[in-house]
Amino acid sequence: MLFPAPLRDLLMQLALTGQFRARWSSMIHDEWTRNVPKVRPDLTAEQLSRTRRLMDSNVLDALVTGFEPLIDALDLPDPDDRHVLAAVIRCGANAIVTHNLKDYPTTR
Repeated sequence: MLFPAPLRDLLMQLALTGQFRARWSSMIHDEWTRNVPKVRPDLTAEQLSRTRRLMDSNVLDALVTGFEPLIDALDLPDPDDRHVLAAVIRCGANAIVTHNLKDYPTTR
């Protein structure tokens, strides 16, 4: 839920005040920075890169690593979303914050 910006800003504020433990991966960053220009062509790659750097430097321990080996073993309706679930499993998160509910079934 790092896009649109108002929702990202809310989650960042909650994370910075200790009310929410934000977690994301480099692949999640890649995904949102790839999709933002489709609806906000006025934003430059440098602006998006700066936002990404600020997020990583201001929310300590938010960047999840080491999840990649889990991706291939996961089964989701959209295989391109497996990296998100792999990061969730790797960091032990309790929830996925997303609008994309159809690709994350509650049961399997």
